[in-house]
Amino acid sequence: MRTLYLECNMGAAGDMLMAALLELHDDPKDFLNRLNGAGIPGVTITSEPAAKCGITGTHINVDIARLNGHHHVGGHAPADIINHLKIPDTVKKNALEVYKIIADAESHVHGVPVSQIHFHELGEMDAIADITGVCMLMEELAPELVLASPINVGSGQVNCAHGILPVPAPATAHILQNVPIYNDEIKSELCTPTGAALLKYFAREFCKMPVISVAKLGYGLGKKDFEKANCVRAYLGNTDSIGEEVVELICNLDDMTPEAIAFAQQLLSQEGALDVYTAPIGMKKGRPGLMFTCLCNTGIKDKMLSLIFKHTTTLGIREHNCRRYALQKEHTEIQTEFGAVRVKTSRGFGVVKSKPEYEDIAGIAREKGMSIRDVLKAIPPL
Repeated sequence: MRTLYLECNMGAAGDMLMAALLELHDDPKDFLNRLNGAGIPGVTITSEPAAKCGITGTHINVDIARLNGHHHVGGHAPADIINHLKIPDTVKKNALEVYKIIADAESHVHGVPVSQIHFHELGEMDAIADITGVCMLMEELAPELVLASPINVGSGQVNCAHGILPVPAPATAHILQNVPIYNDEIKSELCTPTGAALLKYFAREFCKMPVISVAKLGYGLGKKDFEKANCVRAYLGNTDSIGEEVVELICNLDDMTPEAIAFAQQLLSQEGALDVYTAPIGMKKGRPGLMFTCLCNTGIKDKMLSLIFKHTTTLGIREHNCRRYALQKEHTEIQTEFGAVRVKTSRGFGVVKSKPEYEDIAGIAREKGMSIRDVLKAIPPL
């Protein structure tokens, strides 16, 4: 499986992530030309070779035109700017989602509407440039799986538009909930809100480095100098043999109604569980019961434990740690005589599987008075 692993031993900022990924690209010069042609108002993005503690890598510069001493944003909201960029729709969607993570975090921690928030970094245009660049690189590098290390967030205090704030900045801390973070006493902000949001959005798991056959390495260098090399290191390679670390949370139930169990299942699924299911079992004293199982990522285990205790009658939960192997899924649409039908395609491990979405097929069957089997026969082969 084509895997990207991001090593964040010195945190991560948007420009550091962009620089690390740029080193993995087959044609960095052409990429920067296209990024600069995307239409980010008043912004020019360049790269230059640099070194930290004897390690050579790439440093990204985001130059912003200024009018009357202020960053030139053209009077448009950041989301509007992203919507009007000359980039693929998939990149635009990802960039908007990442921007929303930051805006929602700033809004939450400062108690103001999203329209009134201020990014505590250099400014909104810098963040838009970093987000757009990373999203474009992710699209073009096309990893099937993105993993990242636990994140070193730094310590101390940082100056921003709101005053002097603790490190990690409140918005960064909010974004990195349920993500493993630490500090090693470096007195500086190592992970910015933009870096945190990009990692939170793209990384499926935060873990130690898997067994990986590395094809390319990239070093994205930060602006500050420390005793340790200030960089994000990116590995691009193959991890066909690894799986994802997941947790099974299991309890036995014999005193809940079917409606209450169904409610708990639906709630856990909505809150991020990978799977929730029941199986009939025989319990002590000959009572029939159900084994209730929740499968989830390790980062939300405590959240799932709390929800299971709250919404079931169990007094104890068993935990099993295991690995989960999954194909990568994508959704497309095909045109049929009944209209558009969504198709789910799964790839990986040398396998490709496609099937139409059940809800679309069922909707056509209900509308046309047909059986599901007849609808499937009438649509083009996948």
